[in-house]
Amino acid sequence: MTGFNLSRRLVAEGLGTAILLAAIVGSGIMAERLSGGSEALALLANMAATGAILAVLILIFGPISGAHFNPAVSLVFYLRREITKSQGLAYVAVQLAGGLVGVALAHGMFGEPIIQAAVKARHEPGMWLGEVIATAGLAMTILGCVRWRPSATPYAVGLFISAGYWFTSSTSFANPAVTVARSFTNSFTGIRLADAPAFIAAQLIGAVLAALLFRWLEKGELES
Repeated sequence: MTGFNLSRRLVAEGLGTAILLAAIVGSGIMAERLSGGSEALALLANMAATGAILAVLILIFGPISGAHFNPAVSLVFYLRREITKSQGLAYVAVQLAGGLVGVALAHGMFGEPIIQAAVKARHEPGMWLGEVIATAGLAMTILGCVRWRPSATPYAVGLFISAGYWFTSSTSFANPAVTVARSFTNSFTGIRLADAPAFIAAQLIGAVLAALLFRWLEKGELES
């Protein structure tokens, strides 16, 4: 854990998550408007903005809060006993709040209604599997980089999520706070609120699997 006090870490987590969602939703709205109806082009533009902003946000806020911006990531660090239960719950609360603020800011920037309900269905079982894989892969990326390549963490995370937009059927939400927030935008990036719980469950499963697998892998270094 960093040397900053909890209040500053929470502000960093909330602000970072808000900016992340503003970038995801804002770039999705812009992409939808400019792509001429091409979903592939819109997804490419949305992916580029998301991967880029993730790297920037981790560079800025990583030294302060660890730059989780993600309840699944906070869960992993709790399971590894690197944050306490109370710290983890506080992180999750500000991540959820920050995500909703970010969506509202994106809507405001583009002249959209501030409060919306998503209608885009994302309920196929293959998408749930995609979220397990995406979240586990994201957590493994973070854990591996923090352990062995800390300076590469911002870029590796941005690149993994960018790739996940294309190799997972769910387009790699990999984040319960992002999932909740995107339930409140009826735009290209939205997900129906009714479909969010299954995504979140899959994400938490992926996070736990990653924590267990990485713990086993780490033991190999000690045994060698």
